[in-house]
Amino acid sequence: MIRHETADDHREVRDVHTRAFGDNERVPGLVEALRVAAAALAPMSFVAVVDDRVVGHVLLSATRLDAPRRIVDVLSLSPLGVVPEFQRQGIGTQLIAHALEAADSRGVPLVFLEGSPHYYGTRGFESAGAVGFRSPSLRIPEAAFQVARLSAHEPWMTGTFVYSEAFWAFDCVGLRDPEAYSLSDNSFGSG
Repeated sequence: MIRHETADDHREVRDVHTRAFGDNERVPGLVEALRVAAAALAPMSFVAVVDDRVVGHVLLSATRLDAPRRIVDVLSLSPLGVVPEFQRQGIGTQLIAHALEAADSRGVPLVFLEGSPHYYGTRGFESAGAVGFRSPSLRIPEAAFQVARLSAHEPWMTGTFVYSEAFWAFDCVGLRDPEAYSLSDNSFGSG
């Protein structure tokens, strides 16, 4: 079952990301900061629950696109995590689909992420650079810079993607070593 995250889920969501990413501070800290950050768009946070246990989490948070006409409020899908024993069962895919549907229903034109094109390319995302967007950092491998264009997207909405401050403060931009990245690697999301 996929549902909105509640305050009662926060401890379990922290555990999901600690276990999924092998990191007990950076990614969980990012989630906590994004929940309370002042932003043009409120965050959307969803959990996957199996037998009353939170086993997965996805967060959509406000970011911006520096487009030629004006700044456009968009979202970033990050992080996506599923506890190891529930990975490769479609839970990440369900979380992504639910998140994209929620963003689309809110009228958000674009959702960006850093991730494996092998994984996210079959789940509604495409190469952002190939369709006119510029990455916010040279530390993001070109193939990892992904976008989902939703129904509110208009052709003039191109330009530079800009992460919110929390991503920079927690050093969560371009975390991957480009030398270790491969098109078949699924480590750009723990779904």
